[in-house]
Amino acid sequence: MRIGRWAAARRGAALFVLLLVVAIAIRARDFGNPLVHVDEQYYLLVGDRMLHGAVPYVDVWDRKPVGLFAIFAAIRLLPGDGILAYQLVATMFAAATATLVAAGGRRLGASPGGALAAGIAYILWLSLLSGRGGQSPVFYNLFTAGAAVLTLRLPALAERRERRAIVVNGAAACLLAGLAIQTKYTPVVEGAFFGLVHLWYLRRAESGWATIVAAALLWIALAILPTAIIVADYWRRGPAVFDAFWFSNFTSISLRKGYPAAKIAARLAGTTTQLSPYIVCTVVAWRALPWTPEKRIAFGWLAAALVAFVMIGAFFDHYALPLMVPLTMIAAPVMGRWRAALAGVVAVGLILFGFHVATETDERRSAYAVAAAMAANDHGACPYVFAGDSILYHLAHACLPTAYAFPSTLAYEPERGATGIDEAAEVARIMARRPPVVVTMDHPLAPWNQASEAIVATALARDYRLILSAPREGDRLLVYRRR
Repeated sequence: MRIGRWAAARRGAALFVLLLVVAIAIRARDFGNPLVHVDEQYYLLVGDRMLHGAVPYVDVWDRKPVGLFAIFAAIRLLPGDGILAYQLVATMFAAATATLVAAGGRRLGASPGGALAAGIAYILWLSLLSGRGGQSPVFYNLFTAGAAVLTLRLPALAERRERRAIVVNGAAACLLAGLAIQTKYTPVVEGAFFGLVHLWYLRRAESGWATIVAAALLWIALAILPTAIIVADYWRRGPAVFDAFWFSNFTSISLRKGYPAAKIAARLAGTTTQLSPYIVCTVVAWRALPWTPEKRIAFGWLAAALVAFVMIGAFFDHYALPLMVPLTMIAAPVMGRWRAALAGVVAVGLILFGFHVATETDERRSAYAVAAAMAANDHGACPYVFAGDSILYHLAHACLPTAYAFPSTLAYEPERGATGIDEAAEVARIMARRPPVVVTMDHPLAPWNQASEAIVATALARDYRLILSAPREGDRLLVYRRR
């Protein structure tokens, strides 16, 4: 038994190393680029400021759970400015998740080749769905995948009546789900599904109701433990800090304005196109593969992941990243059994990857040029990035003029009324303090908050002059210095 486990561990380690090499090859083009995605820029900024005493939601505002920022804070303890470090750590998370995808695929009946193909496909499609760097699902998908692989063990454990093993298995799965939830809240749906499946199989293993109730309470406690620790920490800081935490995490998202139907439809069309090989594989798996208990669990998990995908409603492409874990696991036996399915996935993946490489510009020079201009002209005061990239504060080693340092929060219409403050009044306060440098864009990435934009435009015309213009996503980053 020990020899068998040791051999399995060695095979798993070898698979991880292979997938890590693949992940590095696919993601290396972005290593060191501070502009991979606007979201992860801000996660790094917040994580860095946490190490200098900043309190999330009070000193730097956002809606994501503290756990995500804690990951980036831990990464900032590594050498360097944090940019390459978070990208390398994210690459390791991607490879580890792909290893679990392969393991889950094997439990669903995939051949070794099909499981390997599924792991590689997971890594590739991360880059196609804006997961090239450190988006939150790149990290929490590892926890979700681990919980899923544990859940796929349940039919065998129940058949052998290994009730104690099911309880321990459920404890590990629910704790992993709790870690995912503290990285982003939407995995709560998948975590609930894993817990319910464990209860079902504990009953199938002929456990008594007292054991089932006790196990359920244990699993719920472990699932909420990471978030409970954070809630308790903010509670002890006092009512004002706790209220800021509660509003940011649980209230503000419901106040955010929706996007136009045409934009939502376009996003869904683009995401569906990129997921099309897996949609086909899922249909094939549904119709052509035998309905084993493990297959039922996998499809139930996919349904839970779809519910989580729909919950927020914005439908950015990276919101589909959590779907890639169940989709690639389900596709693994299909790709291993039908060469046409594998060839189709490979062909679509190469076409999409080539398109992304050809169309995604590397604008790191713009970021460093703008940051240098900010640092050279701030004279010890806080510059203001009204529109653009929050990473500029980090690159320029600049202080923050506002807790709402993620530019879209104050600059764009979808956030108006969703922050708990008067956004235009906050912009007016910032500009009244005469920031030495203001960064904006010639065209917004979303509709302007008209009141905020008018305040900045008036001040720029009156008191500032343009000193730098740099390319950014087909538009221009504009740097103004106070006269």
